[in-house]
Amino acid sequence: MESAVQAMGSLSGVRVIEAGQLLAGPFAATLMGDQGADVIKVESPGTGDPMRTWGRESVDGAYLWWPVVGRNKRSVTLNLREQEGQELFLQLVATADIVVENFRAGTLEKWNLDYERLREVNPRIILVRVSGYGQTGPYSRRAGYGSIGEAMGGLRYITGEPDRQPSRTGISIGDSLAAMHACIGALAALRHRDVTGEGQVVDSAIYEAVLAMMESTVTEWDVQKYQRERTGAILPNVAPSNVYPTSDGQLILIAANQDSVFGRLAALMGEPELSAPGSVYADHVGRGDRQQELDDHISQWTGRYDADTLLKLLHEGGVPAGRIYKAEDMISDPHFQAREAIVQVPDDTFGQLRMQNVVPKMSATPGSIRWTGPALGAHNDEVYGGLLGLSAEQRAGLAERGVI
Repeated sequence: MESAVQAMGSLSGVRVIEAGQLLAGPFAATLMGDQGADVIKVESPGTGDPMRTWGRESVDGAYLWWPVVGRNKRSVTLNLREQEGQELFLQLVATADIVVENFRAGTLEKWNLDYERLREVNPRIILVRVSGYGQTGPYSRRAGYGSIGEAMGGLRYITGEPDRQPSRTGISIGDSLAAMHACIGALAALRHRDVTGEGQVVDSAIYEAVLAMMESTVTEWDVQKYQRERTGAILPNVAPSNVYPTSDGQLILIAANQDSVFGRLAALMGEPELSAPGSVYADHVGRGDRQQELDDHISQWTGRYDADTLLKLLHEGGVPAGRIYKAEDMISDPHFQAREAIVQVPDDTFGQLRMQNVVPKMSATPGSIRWTGPALGAHNDEVYGGLLGLSAEQRAGLAERGVI
């Protein structure tokens, strides 16, 4: 018989209280909710998370980012600035395993909700703190958004074309990276608690999450004073690995920089001599030194074929290649469909919504999207009444006083 954990996901039975807004903290809780955790999202009465009105607006006034980032969460309203709200929050903490927050450092302390107070009501609690600069250090009290973390962590400097100002990546990657590292930290803390019975604080700084992805850039500067620069679509000295044209105006990315793979590409081009011993293109260094001329030569060959024919040749020849996908390409692609990378989910406002599925795929305990982002305070009665046992009269009084 399938267990509850197998049916709901590997984090079934884990309760997460999410106290934060926008993306960095909430996305960490989304990742846990996708794997089956019971995520209770605490939002300010009347306004809620600003993400509710971010993203593309539909014709009926609803927005299309919230259903994704708010999925698998129960929404309750709670004013954490008021003492009554703080006491209710502590009651929620007493039932939980993890608290996720992404306020500016010091905010929880200002609200009398520091880690020591959380531990008083739940010694096993894990507090996950996501912020721009971390909880310590001279910058910790500064306001910090994902874009600032991307700049400080080094990503912005090397992103874009070399003759232009640094560019953003097109998504809020700094926030998402901090959220992923926060989630990893939360899972590691759960493992530690399983062994010792003790909770702890997980401190995920956006700039450090970005820095963690910066490969050997710091070490290169430390040893050789070499600073990577913006290079646009290419990685310097790694060739061929670029976007190439086709006869029907499409762009195909080909990555054939490994010696053996370049040999296969040269054979497909009908020019095996390009990769033969003694050729200036025979090894990685030679190709890197002549990157532009090699790209130009390959472009002349790819330009003879339409995209479908070119991709068929490359795939059958064992050369990594692919289109640069947009959303419409993903939705129609048979591989996405076979792996259910994008799924349709029922939504109270839109009826059905397509969105990215849970990642990674788990063979024994697959996660799931159980519902999309809920209405503000949709679970007040369920959580405050069912979980905390507050009567209808008590809940009504809290609402009248602006606590919930």
